[in-house]
Amino acid sequence: MTMVEIDHLSKSFGAFTAVNDISLAVKKGEVLGFLGPNGAGKTTTMRMIAGFLTPSAGTARVCGHDVATAPTAVKSVIGYMPEGSPSYDDMTVGAFLKFIAEIRGFSGAERDDRVAKVAARVGLTGVLERPIDILSKGYRRRVGLAQAIIHDPPVLLLDEPTDGLDPNQKHQVRGLIAEMAAEKAIIISTHILEEVEAVCTRAVIIGNGKVLADGTAAELLTRLPDHTAVCVVLPEAAAASAAAYFRNLPTVAGVFETPEGNGRTRLRLTPKNGAVLVTDIAAAVRTQNIPALEIYQDGGTLDDVFRLITTGSAVQAAA
Repeated sequence: MTMVEIDHLSKSFGAFTAVNDISLAVKKGEVLGFLGPNGAGKTTTMRMIAGFLTPSAGTARVCGHDVATAPTAVKSVIGYMPEGSPSYDDMTVGAFLKFIAEIRGFSGAERDDRVAKVAARVGLTGVLERPIDILSKGYRRRVGLAQAIIHDPPVLLLDEPTDGLDPNQKHQVRGLIAEMAAEKAIIISTHILEEVEAVCTRAVIIGNGKVLADGTAAELLTRLPDHTAVCVVLPEAAAASAAAYFRNLPTVAGVFETPEGNGRTRLRLTPKNGAVLVTDIAAAVRTQNIPALEIYQDGGTLDDVFRLITTGSAVQAAA
């Protein structure tokens, strides 16, 4: 079931076009990572989907409701965690969450129950009586997440949800997102590539307001010219002869040697014309009695893909 539909969406501020003809759809059960350099148009797109900015052209629909003609209906079915997690800083955490719950239509015991449950889910139980303005950045982000999910909406828009969190808090929030994912459509704007690999089922990369790539992490990795590269780790004494042999294989474009210490060397073998190397290399290791300690495919990272797509260059550290 498609929960979010964006059709030729654009937004201009005077002569500047922040979002330029974006189209995409997000289904129930998908966690979409929305990626791009600073100024690419991520936050502007999120704000239009949430109904906080009016599109200059195109449409966006959430659960069938048009953001331009039915903004109140759209807001009723989304949970939105904006960039910076704005709130009323002079309120306590508990008072703020009760206020949000009341805005969402809950009162009395049901309101209090929702506040208690959402505080427990995001780790705010111990700070409910503290004013928001004395909280750390990490706790403020958790307050922002709590207000976004307190009404259990079918669609979540999370702008940098783990910004400012320590590693344990990031793990907790990512676990919560994964737990909620099956029953919701979730869009996460982020610049943290590991977040995409950890929780997202799909990623969209935008630049200059346009969609540049759309696919799973595995599909995006195939955009790299060396995505079928293979690494062979072997004793240092055997590295030179093995490298010479691998360089003569017809499917190998280059061999890059990297000392690993402890008497080990890593050879990274890059392919010619996208050839799949792993079978050829494994066969060569067997037939030539090359004393390989490890063999694994090393096709690059999402950081490499991001650089390639947004700047036109992919510098892989091993190469």
